[in-house]
Amino acid sequence: MKYIILLLTAFYPALLGAQTPVFEGQKSSWHEGFERYDLIMDENTLVITAFKAPEGEGFGVKDPPPGTRRCIVVVPKHPAPDNPWSWRGCYWDHQPQTEVELLKRGFFIAYISANATLKPGKEWDAWYAYLTGKGLSKKPAFIGMSRGGEYEYMWATAHPDAVSCIYGDNPAIDRDALTKLGGLAKNDVPLLHVCGSIDPLYLANTAAAENIYRAFGGRMSVMIKEGFGHHPHSLNDPKPIADFIEQSFREKAAETPTFVQSVYGGPGAAGATRSDTAGYKPPKTWYYGKAESYRWVAAEKTYITTRGAFFSGCYARYQLQIPGVDAFTTVIVPSVPAAGNPWVFRPDYLQDDDLTDQALLAKGWAIVTGAVPYNYDGPVLAQWNAIYAYLTGYGFSLKPVMAGRGDAAGEAIAWAIANPGKVACIYAENPILHNKLLIPTQPLDTLAPLAKAGVPLLFVCGSLDPSVNEQARVAEARYRKLGGTITVLVRKGEGHFLRLADPAPVLDFIGKYVK
Repeated sequence: MKYIILLLTAFYPALLGAQTPVFEGQKSSWHEGFERYDLIMDENTLVITAFKAPEGEGFGVKDPPPGTRRCIVVVPKHPAPDNPWSWRGCYWDHQPQTEVELLKRGFFIAYISANATLKPGKEWDAWYAYLTGKGLSKKPAFIGMSRGGEYEYMWATAHPDAVSCIYGDNPAIDRDALTKLGGLAKNDVPLLHVCGSIDPLYLANTAAAENIYRAFGGRMSVMIKEGFGHHPHSLNDPKPIADFIEQSFREKAAETPTFVQSVYGGPGAAGATRSDTAGYKPPKTWYYGKAESYRWVAAEKTYITTRGAFFSGCYARYQLQIPGVDAFTTVIVPSVPAAGNPWVFRPDYLQDDDLTDQALLAKGWAIVTGAVPYNYDGPVLAQWNAIYAYLTGYGFSLKPVMAGRGDAAGEAIAWAIANPGKVACIYAENPILHNKLLIPTQPLDTLAPLAKAGVPLLFVCGSLDPSVNEQARVAEARYRKLGGTITVLVRKGEGHFLRLADPAPVLDFIGKYVK
């Protein structure tokens, strides 16, 4: 049986009809007996030919003769389906443990000479064309350390549709490349940086990229090694890095939800299509929290901080131009919807430190930010009714949870007052019970429809919030007098901007009224 499995593994690409790459370069052995092929490129003609590595080079590589670039390919013993490969941006054979692990998983490994004077250019384009022409995947993974990070981002931002993922290790990033990260985000290229906590490049490069990439809606993850500087690079145990690269390459794009497709020319609820947006690809970005994990990692002999999409829940986010609504409605969808397709309907955007909604996403809830029209001061009743009708028409629960912070909570409550039979419950943080356009009166003075419909309310407030007594406490007294169910939780020492470290009370409240 073991022999049969080995045969199937060895010939799996052929069984699938995949092209098995063949290289003509000078063959030698690289770490753990992997076949290495050496080639050389003429910088003028870009012709690539076999090359005999000089004596004493070992697993490394020496600088190329003037006018040429050294090229290296290392071949896995059992190529994985689709011939995945990683591209080293600089410093060949320095801390190669990730590449050795990738070779064991069936990845090819490639390199072209790169140093302070040999930057990415037409030579890198020719090397990519050569390798993909041999049958390697059209989307390599990049490995870049220090200057190698600068070079991998330089090439990747110029070819954002030709990259599966990027692993940067204490990377430098060219300023021009930072301004072009939107192209990588648009092509959904995941990023992972491994950095020392006192590396001098961290703040201006990794921290900057992390903020920019999140703003573009891209997925980025970070591992910070406590007390480490610029060296040593990589990890002693490369499994987390190799897992990231393999997962990124193997990831299959999830099917776009039907409620998104129909907005942009796909089939509607009754089979109709929209001709005005036919062929338009719906914009998709990603939402994930910014919570950090800090733990001792024995293999690295230090504490490591992890954060980002690879280490936490990560969810697809769509902006919908729903018919009859003047602006975008944002919908964040769970990986697996819960029974009944529950959702939260709110006027304010989901923040990256909101543990409550992140927990709901993990449980299968969708989070919806209703559109506020561009030429209005707040939500418009007819348009929010259109959002509700559209989403429930595609199977969203008929009774969402209304939510919001501050003045946005007032808008959420106002819509609930106008639609008391369509609300499961209401959760608000430091609510200011005002509204501008949804109903003609103010919610604080119009709570009776909610009480009559039996809609439960939960307010979480900071004791230092300036509006807690005039808003939450007044609403509490009035709602109870009307016979309604309301709970007000006051957090001592906190002000208007709450940071709920434990969302359990909110989740318990919602779970009590949404089954």
